[in-house]
Amino acid sequence: MALQIWFPLFNHYHNHNHNLCKHDRYGPTLISSPRTLFSVSLPKASLSSTQQHNPDSTHYLNLNINNNNSHKATQLGFLSKRRNLNLVILALFSNGFLPNMTTKPILAEELQLQRYIDPKEGFTLLRPSSWIKVDKAGATVLFEEANKGSNNVGVVVNPVRLTSLGEFGTPQFVAEKLIQAERRKESTNDAEVISVAERSGQGGSQVYEFEYKVDSTRGGMKRIFSAVFVASKKLYLLNITHSDKPDSPLDVHTRMMLEQVLHSFDAAPQT
Repeated sequence: MALQIWFPLFNHYHNHNHNLCKHDRYGPTLISSPRTLFSVSLPKASLSSTQQHNPDSTHYLNLNINNNNSHKATQLGFLSKRRNLNLVILALFSNGFLPNMTTKPILAEELQLQRYIDPKEGFTLLRPSSWIKVDKAGATVLFEEANKGSNNVGVVVNPVRLTSLGEFGTPQFVAEKLIQAERRKESTNDAEVISVAERSGQGGSQVYEFEYKVDSTRGGMKRIFSAVFVASKKLYLLNITHSDKPDSPLDVHTRMMLEQVLHSFDAAPQT
């Protein structure tokens, strides 16, 4: 099981007291910090009763207010500001910048995913609703596709001394160690990294994500998605394995489903 190659990486780190960090050997991480995709500047409403407004201005109405109507002028400024805010929000919806408010629940339902929470170990993820939960030694939880046990989603939780993934290394460093471990397995013909990413998880924790493919004597070509994070001095590892043979490649719908599972893996919110 691909989960088994992860923990020796971190145990090796502790047993040999390697002080690997983000800037060792491989330099600083290439993953950018979260960026602001857009910014919104709204016009400030005037609170002055004597301020003169352009009659052609789109932000104010010419109502011929006299000097005693300063309160009304303030209200009009607020309404104008709110109107601009509504227009900005409408534009963002039209351009797809606010997907989380509408698409996530629909997407999970369309992909037949359901939320799984482990309150004891403190993690959560979306899992394929039709896949079966099975017991397996070494796995905290394991879901398998019916009649295709080689297609599975597994999670392992183990204690570690790390307080964050950054103490061990960058995403690129971890990916290289991961592939090296895969290639050392006798059943592996070849292994190749497809993508490496980092995102922010619950409470601002670092979450590393990996996609790679393995050509194995046990099951042929496989596509593997992994996510890992550290919280409360525990290492949380998600491993998703799916067949990806040349004669039956991973289809678009299944890939979307597995990617949603990958991105949903996180520490469970504390109640």
